[in-house]
Amino acid sequence: MYAEERQQEILRLARAEGRVDVMALAEGMNVTAETIRRDLTVLERAGVLRRVHGGAIPVERIGFEPALAARDAVLINEKERIAKAALAELPDEGAVILDAGTTTARLAQLLPSERELTVVVNSPVLAASLGVKPNLTVLLLGGRLRGKTLATVDDWALRPLAEMYVDVAFMGTNGCSVERGMTTPDPAEAAVKRAMIGAARRVVLLADHTKIGNDYLARFGTLADLDLLITDSGLDEELADDVEATGVRVVRA
Repeated sequence: MYAEERQQEILRLARAEGRVDVMALAEGMNVTAETIRRDLTVLERAGVLRRVHGGAIPVERIGFEPALAARDAVLINEKERIAKAALAELPDEGAVILDAGTTTARLAQLLPSERELTVVVNSPVLAASLGVKPNLTVLLLGGRLRGKTLATVDDWALRPLAEMYVDVAFMGTNGCSVERGMTTPDPAEAAVKRAMIGAARRVVLLADHTKIGNDYLARFGTLADLDLLITDSGLDEELADDVEATGVRVVRA
């Protein structure tokens, strides 16, 4: 069976059963688990499947924009490596922005409690996890709470950002490409992300490899707005070279 045929069969099974399991597919198709994982990556980049722990689900099951719980179950190890690499970009003291997202949430878990940092967030979930760390000052942006991402948006989030200037903004994204820059499905979230970038001295994008090369409805920044992209080792070398050709440093954790 050729790779394209195998991938079509995987997609058919996912749509018929609602989920596919890596080990079951490997056994049923008489290939290695690594081969199946590569197939799932191809299908995820094509926008027809979303990886979850141990397998994948069809996008029809999670809608056009996956909800927070579905996204949090995808590429767990990669996101943890990205978050660990991002620790090197933290200032010794000062202020940072943590954008709402599943990869930035992992960075929030790793923030050292001994540093005197002010952390600006637009996620009540992140605010709650950070608020218990004694040496951190946590500022939660207000506004309308989007149920799908649990991020605050609209004017009450935008106004404080217009008066801020932080050392580093750690951003998340749904898509990032050389042609279109950083994009997300929701214009209201795009506006807040754009304001976060404008409020930062340096901008670091935390994005797993499946985000690179994809585009969504609303653009909130170009690659020229970025100082650094931290992604994982699954990013294709050619795509990484294309990004670096724009002047953005790329770290593959």
